[in-house]
Formats: sequence, structure tokens, C-alpha cells
Amino acid sequence: MSTRAFITGVSGTELTAAEREFIRAERPWGFILFKRNVEAPAQVAALVEELRAAAGAADAPVLIDQEGGRVQRLGPPHWPVYPPGAIFSTLYDADSVLGLTAARLSARLIASDLADLGITVDCLPLADVPVPGADAVIGNRAYGTEPGKVAAIARAVTEGLEQGGVLPVLKHIPGHGRATADTHFKLPTVDAPRDELDRTDFAAFKPLADLPMAMTAHVVFSAVDPAHPATTSATMITQVIRGVIGFQGLLMSDDVSMNALSGNIAERTRAIFAAGCDMALHCNGNIEEMREVAGQTPELSGTALARAKAALASRKAPQPFDRVAARAELDALIARANTASA
Repeated sequence: MSTRAFITGVSGTELTAAEREFIRAERPWGFILFKRNVEAPAQVAALVEELRAAAGAADAPVLIDQEGGRVQRLGPPHWPVYPPGAIFSTLYDADSVLGLTAARLSARLIASDLADLGITVDCLPLADVPVPGADAVIGNRAYGTEPGKVAAIARAVTEGLEQGGVLPVLKHIPGHGRATADTHFKLPTVDAPRDELDRTDFAAFKPLADLPMAMTAHVVFSAVDPAHPATTSATMITQVIRGVIGFQGLLMSDDVSMNALSGNIAERTRAIFAAGCDMALHCNGNIEEMREVAGQTPELSGTALARAKAALASRKAPQPFDRVAARAELDALIARANTASA
């Protein structure tokens, strides 16, 4: 059955009748979960099954933002706390092997948690490179301030997810680290020169261009396109994301309902596809907004369909894994990092 090129959130811990009918009628490609959708393991697993049943697609991707640190939709008492990305950076500076090991372990453990629930996609890793004076929305989520290190840790995170049978989503391409505002509320403009962007922000993403999916940044880069954020900029997508960085996988927008984007929801959705994104992402579970997004979203076809199929086909079977031993090793590495940074 054909699908439309959007990913949608839903409002609560189970589907409403209106949401069930919406999903059946509008056929989103996938779904994304947030804390409002989470109570307990059995409930989340049931919701995941319900979403796929409504879509009529047993393999419909279900996404979540499970990074660790302050961006963790699954948490205590049912799921463990995971470290923010900065922990891996600290360990890497002391011993690169330990930093990469911790990043891989954390992601592998997260993948096990997600696989237990039927969640198949994690919006991770980040390759954002923060700078002094930037908004704290990235902050300690980042893997460092040097592009090579950021890319190396992001690769280790990717490996951990893939070993657990979970697909990664690279974010926020082509870079959110310089943003001076939280894009949930405001559109930031980055005025760094193009050569500096090439050396730093864009450079961190280039070694990760083979990842199956990526999420755009609602950030204006004035040196490339002073009028539009990357999400709605054909210039940024063609010249930088597909060109300089070389990313050829499935490109999804960041959340269409974030206030960094201008216009109403329908106008934003049209702009996302006109710029060259393959997929629109809508997160807040507002059924009226969901209908607006669906109304402006094309059928998933052509190159976008091929990229979507390739992304799902790249998912690997989980490898054997000792969760208890891995958690003990990760905790020891976190303790070492906390001691080093004290």
C-alpha cells in the first residue's frame, strides 16, 4: 500500500478514534513518540502495535528521540538514565578508545530498550558542533567542538544502534551548533563565513554521509542562503546537504510545528517539499495540524520512495548482547569521566 511522505506524532498513550481514522485515511510513512505517549513498557509496546495496525503496515517505522541526558523520552522508573553526549567527549579526550567504547555501549543499550518496545528508529546521533555564545539547546548533547572527534563519536553511536537493530537518524544536518536561539521558539541566523562552515559545521557531517536518514536544521546560514532556514532552502539542500556533505539518504525535516519556520502549517509543509526534503515531520499530536500536514504532503514516490526503502532495508538484525555486563561497563566509564571532569 502506498504511503504519504510524512511522519506524525499522536496525542497520548493510546490512539483516539479520530487518530485511528486519520492514520487509515492519510497513510503516514511513520510515527514518532514523545513523553506524553509513554507510561510503562507494556503500554508503549501496545501503542506501537496499534500505530502499525492502523497504518496497515507491520514494518512502519516508529521513531523516538532517545539520546540520553536531557533528551530522553523513556526514563525512570521503567528505563535507565543514559549519559549526555558530552560524557563521551570527556572520555575521548582522556583516551579516544574509551570515549568511543562508551558511546557505542550507551547506544547499544538504548537500542535494546527500544527493540523491546518495537521501536525501530532513534533520532540519533548528533553531529552538531557548538561554539561559545550559542544557545544551550544543543549544549552538552554535543560530542565536542572539534569536527573530527564529533564525527568519530557519532559513528560509534551509529554502530551501537545498528548492532541493536535500530536505525539511526543523523541530526541536525548541516549543523545546529552555532544557533543562537532555540528553534522551537525562534529562527536563528548563523553569519559565519562559508569557509569556516566548511571547516567546522559541515565537516562534522561529511564522514557520516552514508547514514540512511538525516534530519534538517531550522537554521539560516547567511553565507549560503540568507533568506531561508536549511529545512526550506533548496540552495542549502542541493549545494550543501546533497553536495558538499554528500548525504544521499532519506532527508526528513525537523518538526514542522516549531516556531523557527514561518507561515501556517500548510505553507511550511509545502515549503519543506519544495526545497527538496523527502519527508515532513510533525510532532505535537494536534489532529488539526496533522490534517494540514497530510493535505500538503505528496505520495511517497520516485527518489524519495527509493531512499525510504533503502533506509528500512539497511536495518540489521540485533546481535547477541549481555545487557547487564554492558551496563556495568558503561557505568564504570561514566564514573571515570565524572572524575576526570570534577
